[in-house]
Amino acid sequence: MILIISSDDDMHALAVMDELRALGRDATLLNLADFPKNASLVVEPGSVNGRRELHLRGQVVDLSRINVVWWRRPQPYGMHEALVDPVDDNFALHEVDEAIQGLYLTLDATWINDPARDQQAARKLWQLDVARDVGLEVPRTMITNDPDAARDFIAQEGARGVIYKPFQGSEEAWRETRLLKPEETKQLDAVKYAPVIFQEYIEAEVDIRVTVVGDQLFAAAIHSQKAEYKVDFRMDMSVEITPIELSAEVSGKLRALMHRLGLKYGAIDLRRRPDGRDVFLEINPAGQWLFVEDKSQQPISRAMAGLMARHERPDLQVLRA
Repeated sequence: MILIISSDDDMHALAVMDELRALGRDATLLNLADFPKNASLVVEPGSVNGRRELHLRGQVVDLSRINVVWWRRPQPYGMHEALVDPVDDNFALHEVDEAIQGLYLTLDATWINDPARDQQAARKLWQLDVARDVGLEVPRTMITNDPDAARDFIAQEGARGVIYKPFQGSEEAWRETRLLKPEETKQLDAVKYAPVIFQEYIEAEVDIRVTVVGDQLFAAAIHSQKAEYKVDFRMDMSVEITPIELSAEVSGKLRALMHRLGLKYGAIDLRRRPDGRDVFLEINPAGQWLFVEDKSQQPISRAMAGLMARHERPDLQVLRA
């Protein structure tokens, strides 16, 4: 009844599955890297009682009985090595994706989060507009691949400082948020190769990670200013992380943001200025929370399991022999 789409070694998915078991609920982990190489799909569309099955690791998942799907971190499809011709492999890849994407639309399920809304919400440019629209304070920002426009923005910010960061990055080319150094301005012509996010540097008392699970907000202060690298808390996770209170005003605006983005889950990063104002930085629809849960003792994994269980129909059985 609960389907989790992620990788086998996703500690967040495994933690939630443990919590679901404690609630007496079963969940199936679907790793898309298994499909189509090590899994098969059998669907009879247009038929009320037609088969809708996923044959996976010795189990048959009756997809018609799935009513909760956690779109956690889908993996690339696992294509057959026999497809050595790039044309054949590309054709097969598109056929696989067409089938899977069409399958998602047939599921009578609550999605956490809906894949289309999840993908849209991850767009940093749009996030900032929506955050501003709901009344959150956002940093002054320029996104450009025009070196002269970048220079003008940096000059306007002056001594306040400017950070730059990527939209997504990758495992091979991950980049932390960086404070622009004077000597780096000589490299601004490289901006022409791809757009870069430039923002005013926000002086911080603490960074705040707000993990939103349904209507629940778990806010935690990350004491990043005690670390050697103060610009991006991800560079030093050894700092203290403690629960923190948000104002009713900010909490309301964050809930409005989630509603506008169409998300049931999200990990939101704020920075609290020394004057106490909270500034929105970004939201990750599939962001991590175990590092917060471990240090702050906030029951986020339990809340995620509870959110899924509330949308589940317990009279149905997902797996059959």
